[in-house]
Amino acid sequence: MPKWIEDLAPILLLLLAIAIVVNRLPRIDIGHSDRYRHRRARNWLPVGLMYSFLYMGRYNLTPAKGVLEDVTNAAGVPLMSNADFGTIFGVGTAVYGFSFLINGPLTDRFGGKKALLLGGFGSALANVAIGLLVRSGHTEDLPLWFSLLYGVNMYFQSFGAVAIVKINAPWFHVRERGVFGAIFGILISLGIYFAFDIGRIILEHYAVEWVFFIPAIVLGAMYLAVQLLAVDTPSQAGFEDFDTGDASSGQEHLPPDPVVEVFRRMFKSPIVMTIAAIEFCSGFLRQAIMQWYRTYAKAIGEADTFVYVNWGMLLCCAGILGGVLAGVISDRVFNSRRGPVAAVLYAGMLVGAIVLSFLLGSPLLGPLIVLMSMCVIGVHGMLSGTASMDFGGRRNAGIAVGIIDGFVYMGTAVMSFTYGSLLPNPENGEAASNLGDWIAWPVAMIPVAAIGLLFAMRVWHATPQKK
Repeated sequence: MPKWIEDLAPILLLLLAIAIVVNRLPRIDIGHSDRYRHRRARNWLPVGLMYSFLYMGRYNLTPAKGVLEDVTNAAGVPLMSNADFGTIFGVGTAVYGFSFLINGPLTDRFGGKKALLLGGFGSALANVAIGLLVRSGHTEDLPLWFSLLYGVNMYFQSFGAVAIVKINAPWFHVRERGVFGAIFGILISLGIYFAFDIGRIILEHYAVEWVFFIPAIVLGAMYLAVQLLAVDTPSQAGFEDFDTGDASSGQEHLPPDPVVEVFRRMFKSPIVMTIAAIEFCSGFLRQAIMQWYRTYAKAIGEADTFVYVNWGMLLCCAGILGGVLAGVISDRVFNSRRGPVAAVLYAGMLVGAIVLSFLLGSPLLGPLIVLMSMCVIGVHGMLSGTASMDFGGRRNAGIAVGIIDGFVYMGTAVMSFTYGSLLPNPENGEAASNLGDWIAWPVAMIPVAAIGLLFAMRVWHATPQKK
């Protein structure tokens, strides 16, 4: 049996088990017909898969780095060092974060479907360009060119999160958006699996440039699927639009608000800005785990452990469980409030980061990292994927997601530059296998997790208010 099928089997079994359990739960009755539910599923499935494959075309940089760091140029310098990776990823995420200031309003103005198609098309072209750069054998100023092209890729990538929330906001009532938060977490997790494990399989059989070419090809196929199957609102599919109970309630027939006014209102909202601050911390913590665990494990000689070898599959399973757990608890236990779920999961992150500081070199570190991933992906799906449309409202979901997800990637950029400077760089003569040199990795997570928990406690009782 091919290795990729063996890796995918646990994910499929987990999704099947979750589907059975969720289907057995009492249904939250919003008045939707079965026909509506089926059409909604056909709408978000191609949209969701496009979003997952955007992740594949975003985080493919990480498995590629594992190859490029082992290849040296004529001067004996690795083609991509830890510091180079930190800079490239930091530039990309900074571009991603600030792009929301442009792409959020554009998505609200032109619709989620057009935004998603533009993002997929642009990211596919950027991945082709990066693959051609690698294939060319160009080594002079390679980190600079990588930073430029990865920045272009991340600009188009930023349409993805905005578009998927914008498309789905009119289809889901506030009381059932916890379910969408779970779907959002599943899609993120599948994208991570595609990037890490499928990326690793690609690198085992093909030249490194194909880890960029193949996501571009898949994004092209998903472009066609979204174009043919997806629509922005229920009315475009032959159903009546309905009041979703979010911050846009009662404004359905009003003209669009001026962009500057929407930004002003969002930045003046204590709830929106508190959620954005929580997600800044999520961006730091999520990528601190995803982008640096394998580098750490490889450096200290633990590249043969189960967690390292099956990193993408385990991240995917953890993310799926985190997203579903957060979504179900939010809707079923906390009456569709998102703050309590974020607080509980952030408490888990804080405890995990403290314990992690004492586990460097221990075989228990890998399982703990997977558990922490479950917590932080659950928070991200609940806040960026769900709370953003609750408190921004479906009319202004693009700008709301743009602000909140922009803070996520500002946190990621801070993480990238922080670890790029603090963690060991073998090319500078630093002993990367020395455990003491890696203590900054878990210790830097502790204050960030504590701040995130404090902010999450502040929105414990927050619910969207109709205008």
